[in-house]
Amino acid sequence: MTEQLGTASWKARQVALSSRPLSWINTAFPFAAAYVVTTDRVDALLIVGTLFFLIPYNLLMYGVNEVFDYESDLRNPRKGGAEGALLHPALHRTVIAAGVLSVGIVGGVMVYVAGAKHPLSWLVLALSLFAVVAYSVRGLRFKERPILDSITSSTHFVSPAVYGLVVAGATITPGLLALLAAFFLWGMASHAFGAVQDVEPDRQAGIASIATALGAWPTVRLAITFWAVAGLLMLFTPWPGPPAAVLVVPYILATWPFWSISDADSADANRGWKRFLRLNFLTGFLVTMLLIYSVSLAA
Repeated sequence: MTEQLGTASWKARQVALSSRPLSWINTAFPFAAAYVVTTDRVDALLIVGTLFFLIPYNLLMYGVNEVFDYESDLRNPRKGGAEGALLHPALHRTVIAAGVLSVGIVGGVMVYVAGAKHPLSWLVLALSLFAVVAYSVRGLRFKERPILDSITSSTHFVSPAVYGLVVAGATITPGLLALLAAFFLWGMASHAFGAVQDVEPDRQAGIASIATALGAWPTVRLAITFWAVAGLLMLFTPWPGPPAAVLVVPYILATWPFWSISDADSADANRGWKRFLRLNFLTGFLVTMLLIYSVSLAA
């Protein structure tokens, strides 16, 4: 490891790993889907915006998290791979700089291409980036404020969709609000369930979370409730949204075995979390098919 520290290839791999490539699509897809369905076109803003929410956004979000969570991550057996890079301290400044610079450059191009027609998009983007930073940095650390941690985490994934809708000039309707509310509850449920597996490491490190505050099994049940309500909200969205209500069922089934999990056994929830990560790809594919169908109906 020591011999590798100075090599450019090692640094590049570590910086890339810190952005959690497995999760890139989770922020790029909401923006791209919202923009394409609203505008029914592929243009420069779609390309630049998708690139922004694909890499720079995640590099800043997860990079900042890796740096400020380093001490607690040392005690967490999950870290050191796809679920967290366990970033070497020698690269902390490099990762922060890479995140800030890439967001500044690509984000600046995105804002320029979007133009001044929708100034509300500037506020949405500012709030999105604030949530990205506030989740982890010292002095704010929203990730250590129970309930607010899940709200902030969900904002990370819903705000790219909101930005896409705003720059595309979408008309706000009750159906659209129901869709965004369902997406937001899905995000809160996902974060809450993800926090369950870290109850013991977080408590040992003195880190508060929705799961350490509520306990393992109440948090699992809250996550299942959020997913269920999200599914119900999809029934109030325009066609072909209602069929997507069934997409919450696999998530509920994947987490149901942990309905009564104890704090002592909370690490076992990692099995459910790995299923969750795989389900995201299946869900993403099915949502894409529905979106293509939606666009074809509007054509």
